[in-house]
Amino acid sequence: MRVRRGLGWASLATAASLATACATPVGVDRASPRDVHRELTENALSSDRASAATREFLTRASLVQRWKDEPDETLLALHRELAPAGDLDRLFALAELSFVRAERTNDPSHALAAALYAYAFLFGDDGDPAWRALDPFDPRIQVARHLYNRGLTLGLADSREGVVDLSSKRRALPFGALDVASSPADFVWAGWSLVRFAPAADYRVRGLDNRYRKAGIGAPLAAHLGEEMTPSPAGALVAPRLRVPVTAFLRVDDVRAQLASGRVRGRLEVYSEDERSELVVHGEAVPVELEKSSSLAYMLEGAPIWDFGLLGFRLGDYLPGRSERLVLLHPYIPGRIPLVLVHGTFSSPATWAQMVNELENDPGISKRYQPWLFIYNSGNPVVYSAGLLSEALQKVVASLDPQGADAALRRMVIVGHSQGGLLTKLMTVHSGDVFWNNIARKPIDEVDLDPDSRALLQRSMFYEPLPFVKRVVFMATPHHGSYLSDFRVTSWISRLVKLPARITKLTLDVAMKGGDEFYLSALDRKPTSLDNMASNNKALRALAALPVAPGIAYHSIIAVRGDGPWEDGGDGVVKYRSARLEGAASEKVVKSGHSVQMTQEGIQEVRRILVEHAAAAD
Repeated sequence: MRVRRGLGWASLATAASLATACATPVGVDRASPRDVHRELTENALSSDRASAATREFLTRASLVQRWKDEPDETLLALHRELAPAGDLDRLFALAELSFVRAERTNDPSHALAAALYAYAFLFGDDGDPAWRALDPFDPRIQVARHLYNRGLTLGLADSREGVVDLSSKRRALPFGALDVASSPADFVWAGWSLVRFAPAADYRVRGLDNRYRKAGIGAPLAAHLGEEMTPSPAGALVAPRLRVPVTAFLRVDDVRAQLASGRVRGRLEVYSEDERSELVVHGEAVPVELEKSSSLAYMLEGAPIWDFGLLGFRLGDYLPGRSERLVLLHPYIPGRIPLVLVHGTFSSPATWAQMVNELENDPGISKRYQPWLFIYNSGNPVVYSAGLLSEALQKVVASLDPQGADAALRRMVIVGHSQGGLLTKLMTVHSGDVFWNNIARKPIDEVDLDPDSRALLQRSMFYEPLPFVKRVVFMATPHHGSYLSDFRVTSWISRLVKLPARITKLTLDVAMKGGDEFYLSALDRKPTSLDNMASNNKALRALAALPVAPGIAYHSIIAVRGDGPWEDGGDGVVKYRSARLEGAASEKVVKSGHSVQMTQEGIQEVRRILVEHAAAAD
């Protein structure tokens, strides 16, 4: 007995020890705060299961197992039991569970149901006390907004085409039907028809530092341009491959009553940022969801403009697409200051994508400025390209505002990178005959030339400050030459350039008619831009000596690589001493290679200058 009693106490002690070591039925386990946060905030949009709020509702309604076994029947039962007002927990659960079902089955009817339930949760009856009492910090509000936006995108998707279908038609719902009405007027932008609406949510963005999204309501889309329906000077300048960021919004009146009836009617509205930045729903102003970064990247995906950098350098007459030299990313908007961006050598307007993305998504800048892109063949002589820039700007300003009523149009800012900075400076100087005297012994009026040759020489050799240009920014500009242009290999590269037929014709005309009136030795080999940017080039030296005209502010952004003294440094193409201009309103040195226009430090300096310019205009 003594042995049995001892064994009994030992068994009890062992059992107590084991019980102490085991987890209690209710308790906690230590976990990473990140994992805990993820568990608390996950929802159908970010994981493969519904949010905690919806799971709680299913638990209280004893529907957890039924949802797993009979999801469609569960949704129909929840829909039938939806009260005519209030019942927000059920309404939100219906929205989220319908979205879960849509993703699992790829059924657009469930996606549209999710959007309608979310709409009812967000924009309930103003007289509903439950809706009025909804806590603004309730996390379900933001989830419902995303469920509406994504549900609408999925519900209208045309999976065969990779776009959404915004046409008027009847669409199926799990509990009935949705009649969607849209207006053809909504599919017109700046005189162009809008076609093929690609959902922004379907694409990742690469190549841009930031992907910006303006939070709000609606499905963000990127629209293709169709036909130009109402031709105009501004419409002709819009980039033909432009992808217009727009938002689709389905408006439903008396949504709770229509949900109960099973027959829902909605009006599909389409807005661009140029038209509207917010909506009014039940008397409340609601911001519109918009994605501009994805539309910009979508436009540049596979675009021929990427090949223009090399082709445009080698082939002096080549232009991709239409022949306009100025390209607009918006229709002309009176009251906004033109921001003209001029690319450099071996380059194209596509190299401004990073800067356009940052500035277009800065509300303070985008409301004050309209970006214009200049395209030119960077192998052509600098003065030839600058003449094209001057001509294009004068022509566009005159056509857009012939009465001179828009003061902002005459507060223009030009930003030039590398060779583009040399073109930019020529918009700001009184050249007199300094360029002409490099090639001719007599005034141009005394030289016998055909009218076309005379006009080309007049445009390329004689400059006056453009009266509507008030500020310029030089980025990595070789004012005193690029040391790469001084290398012997540069002469070999220059021989690969096929200059425009107009320049060839001009050279022949000068050789045949000019006689002793021209320094023909200067035209033995038609100069390219690389020749023009050599430090000993006469035209470059003449331009460097010309001051920027009074009344035009100018700024320098200079790139320097490495950690040594920047006064002795350079960016690999242009040295600091060549890029520097005395008298600049500001000078910013950026640790960067030559492509400083793509760096955040360079972009933010341009932004600072633009803010300063807008303040001065005010």
